[in-house]
Amino acid sequence: MPTFKNILCAIDYSSCSRHALTAATELAKSSGAALTIVHVWSPPTYGAPDAILSGEAIQVMAQDAERLLADWVATAKADGASTVTSKMITGVAWNAIVALSVESHTDLIVMGTHGRTGLKHALIGSVAEKVVRHAPCAVLVIR
Repeated sequence: MPTFKNILCAIDYSSCSRHALTAATELAKSSGAALTIVHVWSPPTYGAPDAILSGEAIQVMAQDAERLLADWVATAKADGASTVTSKMITGVAWNAIVALSVESHTDLIVMGTHGRTGLKHALIGSVAEKVVRHAPCAVLVIR
C-alpha cells in the first residue's frame, strides 16, 4: 500500500462525502499522513438569476457550512487521524479542489461521487470526473 504525506478530502456534506471521509481518515491513520478536509462553498441561487440574497442570509449560510466542517473535522480526529485541518473555499468546485491540491502538495485526493448518469451528467458534468482529469496527484473516488 502506498504511503501518503498529505491527503485532501473534498466534501459536500452528502452521504457519499461521509464515506469519502471515512476512507480518507483510515488512509491518514495508516500512513501517518496529514488530512485536510475541504468544502467548496458558494451561496445558493434560488429562483430567477437576478434574485439576490441578503448579506445576512449569506453570512448565516456560510457560518452553518463552517460549523458542519468543524463537526466533520472532529469526526476525523475522533476516528484516529492525528493531523487534521480544514479549509472552506469558494469557487468552481473542481477547479478549487485541484488548485488547493497543488498549493498544499497533496499526494492523494479523496472524494465522493453521486454517480450521475445520462442527461444530468451530460449537462452538469461531474466534479469528481473533472478532478480526476486535472489533478496533479492520485484521486480516490468513493461511491
